[in-house]
Amino acid sequence: MSLNIPAQDVAIEFRNVVAGYGDFMILNRLNMRARRGAITLLIGPNGAGKSTVLKTLFGLLRVREGSVLLEGQDITGAAPKDLLVRHGIAFVPQGRNLFGQLTVHQNLELGGITLGMKTTHERIPEVLRRFPRVQERLHSQASALSGGEQKQLEIARAMLLRPKVLLIDEPSIGLSPLVVADVFRLLRELTAQGTTVLMVEQNVKSALKISDEAIALESGRQVLHKQADELLADPHIERLFLGGAHVAAPAAAGA
Repeated sequence: MSLNIPAQDVAIEFRNVVAGYGDFMILNRLNMRARRGAITLLIGPNGAGKSTVLKTLFGLLRVREGSVLLEGQDITGAAPKDLLVRHGIAFVPQGRNLFGQLTVHQNLELGGITLGMKTTHERIPEVLRRFPRVQERLHSQASALSGGEQKQLEIARAMLLRPKVLLIDEPSIGLSPLVVADVFRLLRELTAQGTTVLMVEQNVKSALKISDEAIALESGRQVLHKQADELLADPHIERLFLGGAHVAAPAAAGA
């Protein structure tokens, strides 16, 4: 099952994409579409290809076959720098990806290095208004920040570039529920301003509550694409991210 997204509303499209690591292919002729200006959540069992989708889209993994399109433009094979600078795609990977011995401000400067220092310094105050706790720690070493503050700094660094598309992988890992709620709220604000978000998140039920649509993957293929609220209401929701999304729901007792 797949949602019908009008062509003019498609931000991201994979067409028969094959990609993986060495000789081991993770994405097996993947076909999927993500809507512009929406949060699309990728769900599925471990090894289904969720993080691989993000890495392939950002040019960190080579497309062996097929093509990747951004708003109808073929970006297959583009380097991460080009995707960031020319196409407006930002990636916040899983884990911590900061320069721990540098200050918060220096990390932000490095995040905007492709913009030039003048533009970066103009944008830093604008971005920090969204992250008051990060602003309070502006001159602290990044390694001294809490896990939640570090994740907010990573997102703030990505937002300096005013991306059209934000790829974010497991944003809740190691964060308290309150910080996770803040991160999710920020993602909703970004989409309200037109940013397209493609997300992988282990806390599926919480993520579905703030997502617009969800795509279930199994063995590197899309097996389901539905509205997030529909999936959240599905009594058999666990099968959607533990595997078996393509299997019909069990028949009711006595049926």
